[in-house]
Amino acid sequence: MNPSVAIIHATRAAVTPIEETFARLWPDAETTSLLDESLSRDLDREGELTPALSVRIGRLACFAKSGGADAILFSCSAFGDAIEVARASMDIPVLKPNEAMLEEALAAGSHIRLVTTFKPSVQSMLKELGEMSRKRGQEIEADSCFVPGALEALLCGDGEKHDFLIAEALADQPPCDVVLLGQFSMARALPAVTQKIGTKVLTSPDSAVSNLREQLSLVRESF
Repeated sequence: MNPSVAIIHATRAAVTPIEETFARLWPDAETTSLLDESLSRDLDREGELTPALSVRIGRLACFAKSGGADAILFSCSAFGDAIEVARASMDIPVLKPNEAMLEEALAAGSHIRLVTTFKPSVQSMLKELGEMSRKRGQEIEADSCFVPGALEALLCGDGEKHDFLIAEALADQPPCDVVLLGQFSMARALPAVTQKIGTKVLTSPDSAVSNLREQLSLVRESF
């Protein structure tokens, strides 16, 4: 049987990038997308990850597993702490959106630039990056770049403007070792970004799909 992966989204803009990545990197995987756009809206309104939002994340994970998922991938980077709690109750692989990408970033260098188009993602991701670097005993210099208007353009159907705004924002930044496009929805901007800067650029969908494929391969080999 082909592996089944449930992908839990908090924004519609993340659906296509991860589906395209699975088609390119892991076409044999059977994917199911679960979308709750109210999660992003409610987080933006609350300004922080509340207990009620965390409970909802956990319920989505349980629902995905009850549907037969062999693994779960979350696509919204602003819910890291809630995903950690949900993962602790699961006996299948559960991957946070940027977990695999952050591991790759730490291996690539110590000066890391995080780029986002959804402001609540910034603190969650910087916290996660800091925790991972401390576990590795690695000192890092991490900075962030928020690109206003890009996500709104994408949600209005103007993908080219979305990509242009991100690329232009990065062109004005000082040098670093690696740039992280911090949301699944930003992966489409990779070509525009690499035309503007010569720095190594990572996207969360590519890293996440490769990581999950390896995890499930190891699980199957153990049986």
